[in-house]
Amino acid sequence: MTVFPARRAVPTRALPPVTVPHPRPDGSAALDPARPTPLEWARRRRAERGARRLEAAGARALGQLDHLGPAWHVIEWPRTDVSDVLRDHGQDERAGFLAIGPSGLFAVSIADHGRARVLVAGDVVQINGKRPPYVAEARRDAKRASKALTEAVGLPIPVTPVLTFVGSGVISVYGLPKDCMMATHRELDRLLVAGGNRISPATAEKLSRVAQAPQTWHNGTYRPTGDYRWYDEGRTAADKPAGRR
Repeated sequence: MTVFPARRAVPTRALPPVTVPHPRPDGSAALDPARPTPLEWARRRRAERGARRLEAAGARALGQLDHLGPAWHVIEWPRTDVSDVLRDHGQDERAGFLAIGPSGLFAVSIADHGRARVLVAGDVVQINGKRPPYVAEARRDAKRASKALTEAVGLPIPVTPVLTFVGSGVISVYGLPKDCMMATHRELDRLLVAGGNRISPATAEKLSRVAQAPQTWHNGTYRPTGDYRWYDEGRTAADKPAGRR
């Protein structure tokens, strides 16, 4: 078999170089992500510090409830409603939880005042010259929790609002608000048990399971039960009913 060498290509006149246009990148991809302005950066850092402070304040209040024993249950619940999220642009500057035990149900709201002095006069709370609506928010949270639990259980479930201050500043009280309990985080456990035994431990456990169910806070239904018993003022779960003779 004979192998012929490859024929050389005939030289031709050099053509001018053709410039191929490169596709231009999209304007959005070519631009670098916009850097936040110093004012936006400062606001974001302040919000992050505030969130960390609220988390630490809530942990201090929760730690005080460890002395209450196994009959008490602490439940985290969505305290902000959908309408509040839309109005506040998804920012919730409050912290709190539900405390369920023999004394009843309590919606605990946390107010972190740090070293600032707190002035309380009825429904008015003043911190650093500002008057945040802490009392009104605590009542609104308790009312919303009571409504959700009542619809889930099928029986009236009262929830008491509790405003708890966390900080080292001086608290001056010139009058307590109505229909809202108030205390520091160091006195929170004693405040909750001061009401005595209003419900049995079994009822408190059942209500805690209802509060832990996600459908309770999303207009869901729960199996109605008839064994949730509330006792009148001055009576406890240990009191025996008066028998007929």
